[in-house]
Amino acid sequence: MKKQLKPAMPRREFAKCSTLAALSFQFIPSRVLGSDAPSNKLNIAGIGVGGMGTSNLHACENENIIALCDIDSGYAAKVFARYPKARIYRDYRLMLEREKDVDAVIIATPDHTHAVITMAALDAGKHIYCQKPLTHTVYEARRITEAARRSKFQTQMGNQGHSSEEIRQLKEWLADGAIGIVKEVHAWTDRPVGGDPWSTFAVQAMPKDTPSVPDTLDWNLWLGPVPYRPYHPDYHPLKWRAWLDFGTGALGDMGCHILDPAFWALDLGAPQTIQATSTHWEADVSAQTFPRASIVRYQFPARGNRPPVQLTWYDGRLMPPIPAELEADRKLPTSGALIIGEKGAIVHGSHGAAGLRLIPEARMAEYKRPEKTIPRVANGHEGDWLRACKESAGGAPASSSFEYGGALTEMVLLGMIAIRVKNQILEWDSVNLRFKNNDEANELLHIKYRDGWKL
Repeated sequence: MKKQLKPAMPRREFAKCSTLAALSFQFIPSRVLGSDAPSNKLNIAGIGVGGMGTSNLHACENENIIALCDIDSGYAAKVFARYPKARIYRDYRLMLEREKDVDAVIIATPDHTHAVITMAALDAGKHIYCQKPLTHTVYEARRITEAARRSKFQTQMGNQGHSSEEIRQLKEWLADGAIGIVKEVHAWTDRPVGGDPWSTFAVQAMPKDTPSVPDTLDWNLWLGPVPYRPYHPDYHPLKWRAWLDFGTGALGDMGCHILDPAFWALDLGAPQTIQATSTHWEADVSAQTFPRASIVRYQFPARGNRPPVQLTWYDGRLMPPIPAELEADRKLPTSGALIIGEKGAIVHGSHGAAGLRLIPEARMAEYKRPEKTIPRVANGHEGDWLRACKESAGGAPASSSFEYGGALTEMVLLGMIAIRVKNQILEWDSVNLRFKNNDEANELLHIKYRDGWKL
């Protein structure tokens, strides 16, 4: 890979993306979709349905689920049985080639195959719902964002908290001056230590035994574009998030939920610098797995009349300093964030600012909440995507379209790179998609795909 990766077209400023993402309205049907569908129902296909895809499909059951694709028929067996009329595939490329009547695709595979499948679905002319993080590499995030922008199709990243009431309240409260000017954010998660299935796994080295591949699994398709390695149950079906080749660590996994509220409400955009420290980086694990615990420090520049913001991420049960405003008998959530302003602080939990509160509680009790100015999402995250698909080009985008989700994904994956290069201040050039001062970090912006795979 070249040390400098340039985007295919100039990138819009990230701050502008949040304006588009805010415009989510209650669904009003506008056209008939699906050549074999009853009036106003989408024909939907699922790719990667044995895990999180199960929940995504369930939220879309009022549409027509006409095709399902999974590389492991055993893992996906219950989902296949739930939709007996759906045609079953193992290879998404064959499904996209044959299923001409599919209007929209749900993608919930492991992180390392998100981008290649998403690009293929865009090329096939489908609306797309893709799980978070949108991609496995920063370069993929930029390419997918640009491709979605050029297309006429509706997209949604699966950070479901972005459709919540609380994330909209947070943005309104900050605009109302509830805590004054914000210059500091702290965010954390207990993963990988506390998040099953990571709890006993994050510090293990690459397995040396090579058990047989289950008859139900196409291991080559599961690997997709990443380098070949023998099958092992330490990778599939549950533990792939711990491995550099397949997942994006605790930050990639949970950052798209926990950092989302501050990223959106403060219009943070692209960071200026990133640096990180971490644990357990011994030679036998450094090339394969993520650390057991990390701290990542982002510095965001001023945005208009807003001052610079320092955002610090903690994982593996590392926690920020306890704020003075927090009552002595009250604990911070196991995953969440603190937004600190010149006049006070706000605390919230994971997934779209859940449990949003001003602290101390006495401050919350006296706060007069402002009028609701941001449109609310009426039918949940998947429902908002369905609404956008049915309104097509004439309607508002879904709440976390790829225009927004791609920017958020880039930000969290830049932190992942900082963790890997260790204890270095990385200077980020978002326009040219490169680090100004570190060729080692530039090499981590993307990977070399296996033969036969392309973006």
